[in-house]
Amino acid sequence: LSPLYLYPRPSEDLLEAAETEKRPNLAPEFVADLQKTQGQPVSPENTLAYLYAVLYTPGYRDRYADFLRRDFPRVPLTSNTRLFGRLVELGHELIGLHTLQTVPPRITGYPIAGTGEVVKVRFAIRAGQTAGAVWINDAQYFDAVPQAVWDMHIGGYRVAEKWLKDRRGRLLTYDDITHYQNVVAALARTLAIQTELDDAVDAAGGWPLQ
Repeated sequence: LSPLYLYPRPSEDLLEAAETEKRPNLAPEFVADLQKTQGQPVSPENTLAYLYAVLYTPGYRDRYADFLRRDFPRVPLTSNTRLFGRLVELGHELIGLHTLQTVPPRITGYPIAGTGEVVKVRFAIRAGQTAGAVWINDAQYFDAVPQAVWDMHIGGYRVAEKWLKDRRGRLLTYDDITHYQNVVAALARTLAIQTELDDAVDAAGGWPLQ
C-alpha cells in the first residue's frame, strides 16, 4: 500500500513525457526537513529504517498512545545524529527480521517425531519458568518458547499462535517447522531490539526527541 519507491508506468499518451526512473515515495517537504535535522542527505532506505525504528519503540507507543488510537502516526525528527544513526541501525535490523531476510539463531526445538498435524494449538508453561512449550497436538510441541514471545501481538493478534492456527488440520513439513522456529527467533530478537530502542532514546534525553 505504501511502497518505498514508485516505478514508472507505461503511458499511451505520446505527448506525455514518460518517467524512466523510480522515485522515492516520500514527501519532498519531509525529505527536506529530515536533511535539515541531519545536516546531510538521507537515503530513502535509511529514512524507512528510521521511521520503522521509531514506530517500534515502546516508549513512543506508550507516550503517544492516545494520538495513535485516533490518527495516523506522526514521527518526530531528531537533530541528534548519533541517536539517528542508532535508530537507523536498529530499524534496518527490524526490517530484516520481519521480512525474514535476516534469520537469527533458533531458540526453540521440535523434539518429538510424529505426524506433524496441527490439531489444537496451546501454550503450556511451568510456574516460575520464562519459557514453555507450544503444543500442536497431544504428542508434539515446540519447546523453549519464551512466554514474552508467545504473548507478543502484532496487528491485533498473537503471532506465534495465529501462524499455527492458520494451519490447523495440516501436516507441518520440514520447511514449515523451520519457518516457525525462525519466526519465534525473530520475535525474540524483536523484543530485545525494542529494549535497545528505549535505551537509545533514554540515553539521548528521552521523548520528545531533540
